[in-house]
Amino acid sequence: MSSLREKMMRLRGSAAPAAETAVPAETSTLSGEARPTPQHSAGSEAAAEHGGEAQEERLSSAWDEMNVRIHHTSLGGFLLRETRYPLDFRHGEHRLSEITDVLQGLAQFELYSEAKSMGANKVDPELFPMAVVPERMLFLDLETTGLGVGTGNVPFMVGLGFIEEDAYVVQQMLIRHPAEERAMLRYLSEKLPAYSHLVTYNGRTFDWPVLAGRLVLNGLRDFRWEPYHVDLLHPSRSIWRNTLSSCKLSHVEEERLGIEREDDVPGSLAPAIYFQFLADGNPDPLFGVFRHNEIDMLSLAALVIRFGHLLGGAMGGRLAYPEGPEEQLRTGLWLERMGQTEEAAALYAKFEAGGKAEPRLMLQLAERDKKYGNWERAVLLWQQVAALMAEHAHPSWDAHIELAMYHEHSTKQPRLALQFTEAAFDLAHARYEGLRLDAKSRAEIEAIRKRMDRLRAKLAKLSG
Repeated sequence: MSSLREKMMRLRGSAAPAAETAVPAETSTLSGEARPTPQHSAGSEAAAEHGGEAQEERLSSAWDEMNVRIHHTSLGGFLLRETRYPLDFRHGEHRLSEITDVLQGLAQFELYSEAKSMGANKVDPELFPMAVVPERMLFLDLETTGLGVGTGNVPFMVGLGFIEEDAYVVQQMLIRHPAEERAMLRYLSEKLPAYSHLVTYNGRTFDWPVLAGRLVLNGLRDFRWEPYHVDLLHPSRSIWRNTLSSCKLSHVEEERLGIEREDDVPGSLAPAIYFQFLADGNPDPLFGVFRHNEIDMLSLAALVIRFGHLLGGAMGGRLAYPEGPEEQLRTGLWLERMGQTEEAAALYAKFEAGGKAEPRLMLQLAERDKKYGNWERAVLLWQQVAALMAEHAHPSWDAHIELAMYHEHSTKQPRLALQFTEAAFDLAHARYEGLRLDAKSRAEIEAIRKRMDRLRAKLAKLSG
C-alpha cells in the first residue's frame, strides 16, 4: 500500500497547475435519446454549510464543464458529480421506471438464498416476505488503480446509483490525491447504511471487498452495513457464458439490452488516465472515465430490470423467449434453480420442440430430468443422442452408458443394457484407435470393459 500511495503523492506533487479553461465536453446520447441535463446541488450545498473555509478553494473551469463540485465532510473534501435521470428515461430496451414493476421478481434472489440455507429447492414467499423497496436499492461500481483486491488497490472513483423521489440519481465521487480518500470514505460510510439492497456486477468478489478493505485501512472500523447483495455477474454467466463472446457488462448490455456506447473509454484504461491526471493535473481526459462509469450505473439498473422480469414470469409478454437452444436451456436451468419451475418448464418444452440442439445440450437436459425423476424425457433424449453418435466425427458414449444403467436398474433388462454397453465400447475403440491414450482415456475404456464383463456374467447366471 505504501508504495502505491507514495507514487500517487509523488505524481500529485509534481503536477503542473490545471488549465483554467477547457474545451466544453461534447454532448453525448444514450440509446438514441438526449441525455438529461445534470443537476449538481450536493457539492455546492455542502460548501455553503462549511462556511468560508470550504469556499476558499475554487475548481478550474475544466471541472465545471464536467459538472463536478467539491463536497466537504468532517474529514476533508473530495470531488462529487451528480446526474439525475427522470424515471421515464429509456436506457436501451428498458425504462428506469420499470424497476418498480419487477420487485416481486427481484425478491426471488432472497427467496433462493433462503431456500439454499434451508436445504430446499423452494420456499413459500408468504413465510419469508422480502421487502424490496426501490428507494432502498443501491447500485455500486468502482474505478480502481488496479485489478486485485489487495491493500494496494485504491478506488479513485466510486459510482453510486439510487432512486430519489422521481429520479434515478447517479453520484460519482473522485479523489484528486490520496489525502482525499478518507473524506470520500466518510461520506460513503454515512450514506450506505440507508440502503437495504446492494446491486453490483462482480461486486461480490471485487468491488465490495475492495471498498470494505479501504474503509478498514482508513480507520473507519466502526462502519457496519449488511445489505442483501445481488451480484448480476452470476446470473449473467449462468445464462450467457456460451452464447456471448464475453460476459463483461459492456458485452451483455450491447448484445442483450440494446445499449450502444459511443466513444466509450474502456474501463481497462481508467487507471492510466487517472495516473496521467496525477502527473499533469489536467482533468479533461477524466471526463471519459466519468461517462464510462455513469453508463455502467445506468446499465446495472437496466440489467436488474431484465432479471426482475425473467423472475417475475414476463417471458412471452414483456420479454421475448430466448431464440437459440443454448440460451433456452441455460435460462430454464437458472430459472429452475431460482424456484421458477413453470417458466423453466416452458423453456424446456421450446428447447425440445426446436429439434436443433447440440448433443451436449440434450445431455444436459437429460441429466436434469434424471435428477428430478423425469425418466420419460431423459430416455428419449439419450436415445436421440445415441442415434446421432453413429455418424458423429468425434462421438461420445455418455448416452449409451446412461441407457445401459437405466435398462439394467430400472427396466431390469440386462440384455438391452449389454447392447448399449457394447455399442459404447465400439464407439470408444473407434475414436481412440491408433492414438496413444492418456490415463483418463484408458480408465474410461477399462470402465466400459468391466461393465460388459459384469453384464455378461449376470446374463450367464440368469440363463444357467
